[in-house]
Amino acid sequence: MNTIFNHRSIRKFKPDEIPMPIMNRILEAASRASTTGNMQVYSIVVSTEKEIKERLLPCHFNQKMVVEAPAVLTFCADFNRFNQWCELSNASPGYDNYLSFFTAAIDALLASQNAALEAEANDLGICYLGTTTYMADQIIEVLNLPRGVVPVTTIALGYPDEKPPLTDRLPMDAIVHWETYQEFNPERIKAIYHERESSDFTQALLKENQKETLAQIFTDNRYKKSDNLFFSKKFLEILKKQGFMNHDE
Repeated sequence: MNTIFNHRSIRKFKPDEIPMPIMNRILEAASRASTTGNMQVYSIVVSTEKEIKERLLPCHFNQKMVVEAPAVLTFCADFNRFNQWCELSNASPGYDNYLSFFTAAIDALLASQNAALEAEANDLGICYLGTTTYMADQIIEVLNLPRGVVPVTTIALGYPDEKPPLTDRLPMDAIVHWETYQEFNPERIKAIYHERESSDFTQALLKENQKETLAQIFTDNRYKKSDNLFFSKKFLEILKKQGFMNHDE
């Protein structure tokens, strides 16, 4: 049985279908995640049909695992259901603002991690797709998501057809602060990133990308400011269209 300490992102999957009892168990695990006020303001769209996955493929920058994985799970912040329940129950919902979206997004992400852990406990592999928020508008169209629903993350799910090495992680001193936040100084920053920067893998990346430092690969290649601004503005427009940007009385 896999544990969280063996987690690795899987991008190559066997074509084997996921038995329904296992899939149901994964979805039930997701439903047991912590949730704000027990509202469960999220939905999970499970895509297994070839046609749907092919339509989702360009939404995820044509990553082959989207069509090769037996299942693609899209986790959505969802106040549509809750709002309708409120209105049917003689209650007036006030969840058309950014805070409500953020609340629902947290719920969805917590559910997704529960699903990921249960999947790996059943010897399945997973890969989170960060492209979900970049291309949320197209995913909304493909999955027919109504107003009040926004996709926030996606998991490709299936039996692994590879076993990549474990990805390195920063030392605990980088992420854990006892009692209060301990501000970083240059010496501590350098110590925290030293092992990662000096690894053979990083040295190969620097040569491949013709960069001086690992940080430049992030700022200049992977997550550029211009891209961040573009997709940020785009996502805010999507939130407005889906009914989450009302900040008037």
